[in-house]
Amino acid sequence: MTQGLSRTSALLATLGVAMALLLAALDQTVVGVAMPRIVSELHGLQYYAWVTTAYLITSTALVPVAGKLGDMFGRKPFLLAGMVGFIAASALCGTSFNMASLVGFRALQGVFGGVLFASTFAVLADVFPPEQRARMSGVFGAVFGLSSVIGPTLGGYLTDGPGWRWVFYVNVPLGIAAVLLVASQLPVVRSSARLRDIDWAGTGLLFAGLTPLLIALSMTRDHAWLSFQVLGLLVVAAVMLVAFFLVERRVEHPVVPVHLFRLNVFAVPAAISFFSGIGMFGAVVFVPLLYQGVLGVSATNAGQLLTPMMLAVVVTSTATGALIARISGYRWLGTFSLGAMVLGLVLLARVAVGSSALEVTRDIVIIGAGLGVTFPLTFVVIQAGLPHRLIGVGTSQLTFWRSLGGTIGTAVLGSILVNRLPVPPSPIGLASTLHDMFLVAAAVAAVAVIASVFLRQVPLTRSTAMESAPEAVEAAA
Repeated sequence: MTQGLSRTSALLATLGVAMALLLAALDQTVVGVAMPRIVSELHGLQYYAWVTTAYLITSTALVPVAGKLGDMFGRKPFLLAGMVGFIAASALCGTSFNMASLVGFRALQGVFGGVLFASTFAVLADVFPPEQRARMSGVFGAVFGLSSVIGPTLGGYLTDGPGWRWVFYVNVPLGIAAVLLVASQLPVVRSSARLRDIDWAGTGLLFAGLTPLLIALSMTRDHAWLSFQVLGLLVVAAVMLVAFFLVERRVEHPVVPVHLFRLNVFAVPAAISFFSGIGMFGAVVFVPLLYQGVLGVSATNAGQLLTPMMLAVVVTSTATGALIARISGYRWLGTFSLGAMVLGLVLLARVAVGSSALEVTRDIVIIGAGLGVTFPLTFVVIQAGLPHRLIGVGTSQLTFWRSLGGTIGTAVLGSILVNRLPVPPSPIGLASTLHDMFLVAAAVAAVAVIASVFLRQVPLTRSTAMESAPEAVEAAA
């Protein structure tokens, strides 16, 4: 643990950080349940999708920037700022007077949510040595799965009980408790960085590239890929991101040190996160449609049908975190687990009218079990393989690439659904379309399997990790 930090303080600080992560992760699942009631009261159906999209865009775009700033100025002030801002933005969402105001407040909430996603896993490097981070990474990875399990139920309870505004208000008391724990227990890491060291040009170009990219991908739900709107935004995004790459190669303190992509311990986990993210969202978004549209399963809340998958994520993520430091060839866990994920997606593609709901449950449990292993594995490799001054950058990039993969995957698979689904839709036609979608998701997830074969085994002891990482970074620079 960090020098001078007692075991009790470390555990309390970690509890506070885990609570902050849970709040940010829950917000992605509880709001969807409340949306029909929100639209009914605030009207503005045309803004329906943007309540989620606004949060997605700002949170995804902020993750790389917040990770870099945390490395430069210390993670505690950014984590606290993210927590306080998230609480305040949640309260504002609860006071929304129309759909447009809710979209704006959700965008603001996403800004601080991005700070939380970038900071929470990186904080583990400030509190625990490499050999203990594996276990805690598993616990934090399980938080994501837990949020998906309890989120829909909590959202439904709050919406039907005290009202949809409490979907946002509930963040306030829990967030305050988390702030108090982090403020009192998390150590402050001193920094010599100055405001002029911030890569302002790179930050601006990153936002200018990611914003039109994410908007374009979100628009593919109701616009063709080759439409003027989508194609125009993609061209703008490409130009800005190329400019961003050129700038990052020349500045002293880049937001994203592009030379890190030459490092195995950085590039391979990032590739795994991106391609597995596509497969993960393929299951999360479209399995409820398979249950109801093909099998005819009636469900008040389709999200609850994913509970077995998310429970598998929780169990395997926690177990992997506890065991990874004890397994000599732990890097092969990624290959086997991602292979299981591909198998689960292929099995989903075989589901047809007349199949049992238990078959789908079996398949999504296999997917969840495979996915849960990748969370602690990728975080541990990056945090043990990079020097401490780049922990925030490396950790935030995992979150960023997984989110980007999910966004692209949802857009591409959704386009397949829209373009291939017969009109009027029938259970047989829907089964055929979903068959193709899940095979595409399996093929993309197979790329993650191939990438995992090249994952380098990084020692998880304090001495070897800290001695070897700086030389590896310098060699790649």
